[in-house]
Amino acid sequence: MRPIRDAERGAALLTVLLLVAVIAVLAGTALERLRLGTRLAGNAAAGAQARAYAAAAEALAVSRISNLLGQDATRVTLAGGWSGTPFGLPLPNGGTAIARVTDGGNCFNLNGLVSESAPGVYTSYPTARIEFVRLMRLLQIPTRSAEQIAASTADWIDSDQDQQPSGAEDGVYLARPTPYRTAGTLMADPSELRAVDGMTPDYYTTVRPYVCTRPRAALSRINVNTIQPERAALIAMLYPDTLGVAQAQAMLVRRPVEGFSSVRTFLNSVSGIVPGTGGDGQLAVTTTWFALTVDVSLGQTQLHEQAVIDATRLPARLVSRQWGEQT
Repeated sequence: MRPIRDAERGAALLTVLLLVAVIAVLAGTALERLRLGTRLAGNAAAGAQARAYAAAAEALAVSRISNLLGQDATRVTLAGGWSGTPFGLPLPNGGTAIARVTDGGNCFNLNGLVSESAPGVYTSYPTARIEFVRLMRLLQIPTRSAEQIAASTADWIDSDQDQQPSGAEDGVYLARPTPYRTAGTLMADPSELRAVDGMTPDYYTTVRPYVCTRPRAALSRINVNTIQPERAALIAMLYPDTLGVAQAQAMLVRRPVEGFSSVRTFLNSVSGIVPGTGGDGQLAVTTTWFALTVDVSLGQTQLHEQAVIDATRLPARLVSRQWGEQT
């Protein structure tokens, strides 16, 4: 037998050391993947649990709204402190689930800029477009920009490609560096407004607190018993040249605790407003849409939900939800 040389012993040792190093790297990689997989599985389980708690909060909120309307369907007021008051669910291990309900109809419904002429077919509604321009003007958005945004938003939603004056259809957006098309259907979220021709980040920030996207092609009815004074522009836009924002705010501050019994009673309390001379039909003393927010904290998992509840008929029902902060 030939004796093993020292050089061969060194090569064998290097080979063994190399194999050990490779195995160590593979083992480390496998352990890291196992750790990552375990963490992802844990996060997924915690997220699913948080969503389950949010669903429980939704059910409780819907039940409360149904009970509220069941007590008196003819008038909804802020009496009882239901609006914005947090209510929670008892969760294990120190977790929390806090829900808040507010009136979800005191906003300008962007989908009201069109009317549904046939199932799924939408045409521009000029009256709503004029109101949207008024609202933006009251918010200090220049008239020319307001007209462009209102017309372009109606074009964004309607089913045709007939561009309105100051509006924008597919041709305008397809010519941009990053081309896209109009939706041709109802908006799912107010954030779509950012894609509309004429809209700027500053204008969007200004108008966002006043607009919403309810799943119907109809203008919202403003509840004079629940609208907050800081949104008084939504009432002032209905009575151009006769009601200012400051006047509407002052009236809402003086609103009776028990609310107004009727829209006419409300209008009679406002100096200079004659019933029948403005958008009386868009005012109400009842509420059919409610907004729900849910915040769940479960260990390291934080979940924020925003939802819309339809109370046009009882029992009320949840019609939309989204996760994350408002955009």
